[in-house]
Amino acid sequence: MYYTLEGLNKLKSELDQLINVERPSISQQIAEARDKGDLSENAEYDAAKNAQGMLELKISKLQEIIRNAKIIDETKLDNTKVLILTTVKIKNTKNNATMSYTLVPENEADLKTGKISVNSPIAKGLLGKVIGDNVEIQVPAGKMNFEIIDISR
Repeated sequence: MYYTLEGLNKLKSELDQLINVERPSISQQIAEARDKGDLSENAEYDAAKNAQGMLELKISKLQEIIRNAKIIDETKLDNTKVLILTTVKIKNTKNNATMSYTLVPENEADLKTGKISVNSPIAKGLLGKVIGDNVEIQVPAGKMNFEIIDISR
């Protein structure tokens, strides 16, 4: 799967948190529950062991994702067209409202910060277009027309 350097570093940070903070915490919970005596009827021990299993599964999945991640080299991307990692400013031709979006890999999308997945309907309609192009994009609310005002990185 493709990631930006920022996205990959965020995953590595999350993995570090799981290994160096959460794993020791669960080990501590297991030790405390074990010290309380009979394990056959110890709900705290069972819960801690289940949490440990889930945590280890999450850690191994993150390690695999990081191992197989490919970083997108922004220096090799064309700046004249809308592509992944492009910030595109568009104008709604019906009401003249303007908005800016950065097209990112799906796993890095965050609408609050203006990052939309390249797999979203708006991004799919914008990909490959250049400044000045008018595009009609099918969105859940119907068809919308946009003009591409600016493209940047």
